[in-house]
Amino acid sequence: MQSAAPSHFCLAAAAGGGPLLFRQLLDGETGTFTYLLADVASRAGVLIDSVFERHGRDLSLIRELGIELVASIDTHAHADHVTGSWLMHEATGCAIALAAAAGAVNVSLPLHHGDRLNFGSRHLEVRSTPGHTNGCLTFVLDDLSMAFTGDALLVRGCGRCDFQQGDAHTLWTSITEQIYSLPGACLLYPGHDYSGRNITSVAEELAFNPRLGAAATERDFVGYMQNMKLPHPHRIAEALPGNMRSGKPRSTQAAASWAPVELSYAGLPELDPAWVVAHGEEVTLLDVRSAEEYQGPDGRLAGSLLIPLPELEGRSGEIPLDRPLVLVCHSGSRSALATQQLLKAGHLRVANLRGGLSKWASAGYPLEGVAAA
Repeated sequence: MQSAAPSHFCLAAAAGGGPLLFRQLLDGETGTFTYLLADVASRAGVLIDSVFERHGRDLSLIRELGIELVASIDTHAHADHVTGSWLMHEATGCAIALAAAAGAVNVSLPLHHGDRLNFGSRHLEVRSTPGHTNGCLTFVLDDLSMAFTGDALLVRGCGRCDFQQGDAHTLWTSITEQIYSLPGACLLYPGHDYSGRNITSVAEELAFNPRLGAAATERDFVGYMQNMKLPHPHRIAEALPGNMRSGKPRSTQAAASWAPVELSYAGLPELDPAWVVAHGEEVTLLDVRSAEEYQGPDGRLAGSLLIPLPELEGRSGEIPLDRPLVLVCHSGSRSALATQQLLKAGHLRVANLRGGLSKWASAGYPLEGVAAA
C-alpha cells in the first residue's frame, strides 16, 4: 500500500516547477543508476532499473513524495545485480515490466518494441535495443527530451557483447538505428557508470564515443568489441537467476520485526503515531526534550521517560533494555538525532516517532499536562 505525502508538501515544487519529477539514484557498490519519473499532475510514476539492496531507499522516496507507482521496469536482465522489482511490487502493487524476450517469470507487463508505458499523462516509448543481451530495451520519454539506455549505450562506451546472447553486429544496429536516430539534444541516461559520469547526449556520443562515434564503422566497432577480453561479472551466478525470477527471493519468509518500522529517505527508522497509540505499552517512550518542555504546555506522552538529548550519552545506563525504544520530541527532529545516536551505540530496536508530539496532537491523540484551551 502506498502512503501519501504530507498535506503541505508540493510535488510540483519538488519537480522544480515543471510537469515531470525526475530523480537519478546510485548504487555505489555496483555502479547502477536507478531512475524515478513521475507525472506531477497525477502523481503516477515509474521506477527504472531498481536494485534489490536499495529497495528500502527507493520505497521511502516514493512514499515521501506521495507517488503512485505504476510499474517497476528494467532495461534488461542484469548480470551484476538483482532487480528490486519484486519487492516493489509487493510493497506497492505496481506492475513488473521487462522485455518479453528476456523470458523471466513473475513479469506482469511483458514489453515489446513500440509499446507505450503510460504513467499519468506521460509515457515512455519502448525501443528494442538488443546486442548486449537479446532482451535489452531503451525507454524514450514522450517529448524525446531524455532516454534511458540501460547497458546498450553507456557514457563514452556500451555494453559488452560476449555473453547472454550478446552480439556486436546486433548492438551496432540497435544503437545506430534506435538511439542515434533520436534528436541530438536528447539526454541519455545510462544503466551504469564507474567513473562519475551520469549523463550524456545523442550529440556527444555521436561525436566522441570511441567505440561507435565520429568516423567509426560497423567493422571498427565489431573489431573493438570482439577483442575486449573482459572477465565475467563477479555476481553473475547470483544475479542472473535472481533476475529471471524478477527479483523474487527464493525464500519469501520475512524476518521477524517488532513493529511496522519504515525507513525514511534520510535513512531514519520511523513509526507512525497511530501504531504507537495502539501499542504504547509494548515499548519504552523516550522523550528527549528539556525538562522545561516536558513539564510545559505542549504536554507529554503518558508513561514516557525523560532524558534530554544533551544528557543521553551520559545517562545511557538509565535506558531500559527490555523493550523497544520510541524516541519523542516536539517535531521529530531532536528525537531523530537521538535515534541515530542510539543505533550507533548498538540499540537495534529503536525508532523515531514520525512528526513528534506536533503530529501526535494534530491527530487528536491524548497528551498529559496539556495547557487548557
